[in-house]
Amino acid sequence: MQVDHLDLSIPVGEGTVSAVLSRPAGAEVTVVVAHGAGTGMEHPFLAGFTGALNDGGAATLRFNFPYREAGKKFPDRAPVAVETWKAVMAAVAARDGGGPVWACGKSFGGRMASMAVAEGMPAAGLVYLGYPLHPPGKPEKLRDEHLYGLALPMLFLQGTRDTFALPGELEPVAERIGPNAHVQRVEGGNHSFEIRGQKRTPDAIGAGLAEPVLRFIRATEAGRT
Repeated sequence: MQVDHLDLSIPVGEGTVSAVLSRPAGAEVTVVVAHGAGTGMEHPFLAGFTGALNDGGAATLRFNFPYREAGKKFPDRAPVAVETWKAVMAAVAARDGGGPVWACGKSFGGRMASMAVAEGMPAAGLVYLGYPLHPPGKPEKLRDEHLYGLALPMLFLQGTRDTFALPGELEPVAERIGPNAHVQRVEGGNHSFEIRGQKRTPDAIGAGLAEPVLRFIRATEAGRT
């Protein structure tokens, strides 16, 4: 499948952030993907994930948060990250021509997307690749309060060994959110979706997550028509 790639520079506040828009012919949905706290949009995990989404017929846009753009290691504070999400989604919506635009993020990136939606950012749905429900070993410090007002479709894709949300911790949150929230566990996966005994490169790991994400998006979009 032919995929067109376009490097973009998106204004955010007083600066800009880099982004890559990848669009296969005939794509009817766009998935905007944010990186986690310790990586950037160029990380093989995200490249593999978005490449597999493109192979499945979805357009994607990967982008950097400002701290990563500036070469810093410590993530932006929530207000900056949320404003970045809003600016990126607005830029994609203006360019996309009215098709559904989903927001997706790895860990920190997904959490910031949900906070942006809670503040009014339009999105067709949310996909979390390892939602950081709480810091590892501190299940009492939940990061869930803003989720309970979200009515859009949400997929929590989470490893069974993910110490940020172990089995039995995220499921009650999704149940409280409502029927729009779905948890799908990756058996044996940790927070990076690595599985013991399986030697896979980060790009292969990311690519392996595209199928359940595409399945959820397609089912959701089909249900709207």
